[in-house]
Amino acid sequence: MSEYTWYEYEIKNREGLALSAILCNSRNKRATTSDAKEEKTVIVACHGFTGSKEGSGRAIAMAEKLAGSGFSTLLFDFAGCGKSEGQWENISLSGQISDLSSIVAWSRSKDFDRVILNGRSFGGTTALCYAAQDKGVYAVCTWAAVARLNRLFEERTVDSNPFEGEPDQLVSLEGEEGTIFLKRSFFYDLRKHDPPAAAAGLAPRNLLLIHGSADHSVPLRDAELLYEMAKEPKKLVVIEDADHRFSEHLEQVWEAFLKWLKEI
Repeated sequence: MSEYTWYEYEIKNREGLALSAILCNSRNKRATTSDAKEEKTVIVACHGFTGSKEGSGRAIAMAEKLAGSGFSTLLFDFAGCGKSEGQWENISLSGQISDLSSIVAWSRSKDFDRVILNGRSFGGTTALCYAAQDKGVYAVCTWAAVARLNRLFEERTVDSNPFEGEPDQLVSLEGEEGTIFLKRSFFYDLRKHDPPAAAAGLAPRNLLLIHGSADHSVPLRDAELLYEMAKEPKKLVVIEDADHRFSEHLEQVWEAFLKWLKEI
């Protein structure tokens, strides 16, 4: 039976905003000679666009499943999302990368000396871009990560051109949850980042890309682009018939993720 304890934290980001976080701290020891290292490993999970750390309960379930194999997992809300401080319309990829840097720094301060990043969708893109900057990140796994940022976001704007107007003006964006509003500065910021180039900068660290073949929000081609740019060691797992949320295929995703974690 899995042994774990949940802890709640508030972790300050660089702007002084409190980021809501919960840690599933595994008390299981895997039967290997490297138990001491296993206990110092933490998986930091980044939620998707418009999401939250709990993932409607799915991220909680994943963390508890991973705990059964001796892995601790830290879930958190980016600023402006979930229970964290901040305003939703102020989000940006640069801001999320900065938030993740604060989360990773906090994790290391708690003696987790081996940090593995996991991110879904836009959170996966965030994980990739951050890990390219922080060479201390041990490995990265993304689920349905976005490679072509302009294609995903600029083409879904209700406004004819998200770049016409002041940065603080709001732009309408059609998302999975309906119409949402973001500042124009969000779109300017996207053009500062290149996820495929970030993937190329991860080596010699391990990269696992998981994507659904029936993902109509972020097509499989995005994962293929990231895989093509990345250097070894890398792995692409395609979940047949899975949509963007892996709605009917979560167990397959978890099993692929856990198998990779044990291998690395």
